[in-house]
Amino acid sequence: MAHRPTAEDEVVRLCQELIRIDTSNPGDNSGPGERAAAEYVAAALDEVGLEAKILESHPGRASVVARIEGEDSSRDALLLHGHLDVVPAKKEDWSRDPFGGEIADGCVWGRGAVDMKDMDAMMLAVVRQRLREGRRPPRDIVLAFLADEEAGGKYGAQWLVEEHPELFDGCTEAVGEVGGFSLTVPGDKRMYLIEAAEKGIAWMNLTATGTAGHGSMVHPDNAVTAVAAAVARLGAHEFPVQMTKTVRAFLERACMAYGVEFDPRDPEACLEKIGPLARMIGATLRHTLNPTRLDAGYKTNVIPQTATAQVDGRYLPGYEAEFFSVVDELLGPDVKRDFVYNDQALEVEYEGALVAAMERALLSEDEGALPVPYCLSGGTDAKHFAKLGMRCYGFAPLRLPPELDFSGMFHGIDERVPVDGLRFGVRVLEHFLDHA
Repeated sequence: MAHRPTAEDEVVRLCQELIRIDTSNPGDNSGPGERAAAEYVAAALDEVGLEAKILESHPGRASVVARIEGEDSSRDALLLHGHLDVVPAKKEDWSRDPFGGEIADGCVWGRGAVDMKDMDAMMLAVVRQRLREGRRPPRDIVLAFLADEEAGGKYGAQWLVEEHPELFDGCTEAVGEVGGFSLTVPGDKRMYLIEAAEKGIAWMNLTATGTAGHGSMVHPDNAVTAVAAAVARLGAHEFPVQMTKTVRAFLERACMAYGVEFDPRDPEACLEKIGPLARMIGATLRHTLNPTRLDAGYKTNVIPQTATAQVDGRYLPGYEAEFFSVVDELLGPDVKRDFVYNDQALEVEYEGALVAAMERALLSEDEGALPVPYCLSGGTDAKHFAKLGMRCYGFAPLRLPPELDFSGMFHGIDERVPVDGLRFGVRVLEHFLDHA
């Protein structure tokens, strides 16, 4: 009798083959798009008897959605989502071909290895095994493999939520990226960070308008001066620490794991003592404003009529109005703002049956697991699915070696994921789907 491949047998190959499909997303529709990857995913699902829909929002910008019927379809459904696009990579900067999917030093190398073709492969591998074996999940599962996450989801999750919300009928909870990965702590134990919150995103365009004129004249009404002064005020401003419930829960548990005292009056004091994620967690203790672009003029001796700048703002869940109030005060009356991109902050309760299922699944494969909630300083497609009323978490489980700078792999050079981590992930996801 022929051996039926298991999820552990398949996951590495699936990850390699997905990496080899270039889905680079420069953010301006000039990339190859996701169509080839979407067809690959749809074929992998069709092979095991699951009908998948490929939906194009724009030529080449394709997503895949499929629904697995559960044992009790009267229950609320669960969404599992991953994105197929990746940020661009320059081959000359890498030690290995970023689209080669090579295995070396116990890792699969390539763009998307952790962001997030690893999770795409784990989802596919687990679902394929379950369908081959005729095992249904306890409730309906909707699978979504999405376009355009790296540029905000306009051609992927946002478009699906706005144009095809019926695909997600019944989904009250969602599980996606940037969570479930391990961080080694003292005592040879591992914290597994489960995303329960995301900062809001406010990419702002700033514009100052003055009077054009000759550069040799006295000219107090200078748009360049106005926008430069506003940018300097924004860039120099430091918001006060404001602990959300998710960040506080993370710091309390992390300090306990490291044997460090947690002082709620000075939470920043413990950051340097809790390992390599301090920089990422530190960004979730306060709002941030980072100027990123300046543009004005066309000739040295001509004062331009307008000057512009762009700023990357990130705000904490629950404090959006306060954030924009401070921004407008710092800008002053002479500089106007509009959005390049703006999307909500999220925070859900770290409790309930789904959280318990995630924690049990981790403990089933790592008895030293210490699951902890955390807030992501960036954003994911969860922002779009939350608009349909879903409670969204980040849970793409990986057990990682202590020396791997996992957070540095996101959008980094020589992105790679451990082979053992992929196999661990499918075992955890298998357990999770049995109890989700």
